[in-house]
Amino acid sequence: MIVTEAVNIAVTDYASPGVYISQKNINRKSADISIKVKLENKKAQAEKILLSATVYEQDGKIKAQQQAPVIVSPQGRQICEQSFSIKNPHLWQGLEDPYLYKVVVNLIADGKVIDEVIQPLGLRHYELKAADGMYLNGKKVPMYGVCRHQDWWKLGSALTDKEHDTDLAIIKEMGATTIRFAHYQQAEHIYAKCDSIGFMIWAEVPFVNRVSTQEGDNAKQQLTELIRQNYNHPSIYIWGLHNEVYTPYNYTVALTTELNDLAKTEDPYRLTASVNGYSTVNQESNLNADVQGINHYFGWYGGKIGDIEKWVTGMEKDFPGYRVIFSEYGAEANIHQQEEVVGEVGRYFSQFYPETFSTKFHEIQWGVISKHPYLVASYIWNTFDFATPATAQGGVRARNMKGLVTFDRQTKKDPFYWYKANWSKEPVLYITQRRATERENEVTPVTVYCNVGTPQLFVNGVEIKTFKKGKTPVHYIFENVKLNNGENTIEAKVSNQGNMLEDTIRWNYSPENKNRLKLSDPKEKTKEHVGL
Repeated sequence: MIVTEAVNIAVTDYASPGVYISQKNINRKSADISIKVKLENKKAQAEKILLSATVYEQDGKIKAQQQAPVIVSPQGRQICEQSFSIKNPHLWQGLEDPYLYKVVVNLIADGKVIDEVIQPLGLRHYELKAADGMYLNGKKVPMYGVCRHQDWWKLGSALTDKEHDTDLAIIKEMGATTIRFAHYQQAEHIYAKCDSIGFMIWAEVPFVNRVSTQEGDNAKQQLTELIRQNYNHPSIYIWGLHNEVYTPYNYTVALTTELNDLAKTEDPYRLTASVNGYSTVNQESNLNADVQGINHYFGWYGGKIGDIEKWVTGMEKDFPGYRVIFSEYGAEANIHQQEEVVGEVGRYFSQFYPETFSTKFHEIQWGVISKHPYLVASYIWNTFDFATPATAQGGVRARNMKGLVTFDRQTKKDPFYWYKANWSKEPVLYITQRRATERENEVTPVTVYCNVGTPQLFVNGVEIKTFKKGKTPVHYIFENVKLNNGENTIEAKVSNQGNMLEDTIRWNYSPENKNRLKLSDPKEKTKEHVGL
């Protein structure tokens, strides 16, 4: 229940704060902002008030302030606007420096504050350049992206701030810089925390996958709510209009056009995004937004993992000048299912989703993505495993296991550390296949991720000195390592700024494992690895 005075800052404007802060001409010398306030008067006569807008520094000092008398009519809703030119602004620079001002809007009557709204202000300018990337305040910043569903094992979507904060801490640890909140508006707390942490956010509405021809009004209402409720969050750089919607084409093209026009009317200062599940940008229903997102899972739903290389080079040739985001890519991984040697073709319609396949998938695909600036951003699907009630694959019912972290947030899978090593500024030393403990091959490669120099590898106390580099500079593959029968201790070490980083895993090798692990029946294999 919201209780206000009769004269108030509107609370009935699609549940928005009633205050809209717009930014123009943002640079380190000056920043132009306008603060639009929607006022309501429920009295029978006009009322004279004082409208005050103050911009505060983080230390509480006033950066800018304006006050103006306003006569609020009892008819309709009034819109009042105040403009500021802020000199020498402290810019919001993402994770590097997420500086936030505080904007306080007051209504004052007879010297008394009768209403107040507080909103964040992060002064920044986004520019997403085709075949180049993101420039934040003129500085190029990496778009290391992940997608996120806001559900947890045993909690569903009924999360507290604690769970939201845990998810953001994991994403930050990984080194991600941008998050796609798919495919629906998420908790207000999450956007506010992204403002203060410095993530760049893709926010979207749940017009997803199917078209009924009945959703037009609902989609437009949800987009209006999304934009008005979150207009002031500096972390949001783009509004997502829809995800993988196609036929009937006449209806869908018309509706996506309306959604883009609506977004631009509500907020002319941000980009819009459409997303398709095909491998080209020429789907008519997806050409109405500023940016084209493409969801594709090479090697999982079809083809081979390495097909991504041919695809992206083809896109560069056939569709130059487009702003293209690789908006979803990934492969499922059940941490209780392991396989030493995997190919490049996934087993989507099976009960066997080995973690090791997902690791190979991400090594290859990020290796390609990182070398192609044509993809101005990319987003892993998904940060966390999530519920999918209609499925029963990979040995677990009702679970999508494309997450880099398990549904309960307790286990970070090998691909998590692949991205952490590639993206994070924190030192990383990590040996993969730590859960693939029962080894069937006497001679095997050992893979190490390390972002602070060349690691040393020891197997049963003996240093292995020969290695080759993999898909990125952090990827070290020690080939033809011979295991002893029984338990083997695998150790990696590297010196970093005077400190020794170490990682240790243990593998058990036996010739008998080759027969025990090579079961012909996938259901039996699932029982072996999952205990179903």
